[in-house]
Amino acid sequence: MAYEHSKGPYDDYTDLDDYNNNIYVDPSTKQLHDHEFLGSTRLAEENDERHNHRFAGVTGQAIPCGRSHVHRLYVNTDFFDHFHVISMTTGPAIDVGNGKHVHLVTGYTTTNDGHRHKFIFTTLIESPLT
Repeated sequence: MAYEHSKGPYDDYTDLDDYNNNIYVDPSTKQLHDHEFLGSTRLAEENDERHNHRFAGVTGQAIPCGRSHVHRLYVNTDFFDHFHVISMTTGPAIDVGNGKHVHLVTGYTTTNDGHRHKFIFTTLIESPLT
């Protein structure tokens, strides 16, 4: 099913019907690919404490979405008197050549210690050695 998303290609895709219909993947089926990711949040300047946070992880496996696919990810940031959670769905695959692709992820962390952080990053390519 092709699905046009009115918000554009870089928003959290959790509201897509294709995603919601495929949220559970039977573990007895063939594993689909995943992606590593890492990044830093943008600076927060609340309470006169300029700081950011780092994060790293591995996405969930591919979830069919229209003519492409997306991935779910959930990660805690590092700790700086507090931490934040990033819980998002990536955008669709972005071709980078040689049969490889990445995914764009952008949004905000959870609000903790009275503030949140904006972030934008891409996943790393899948299976970089193949």
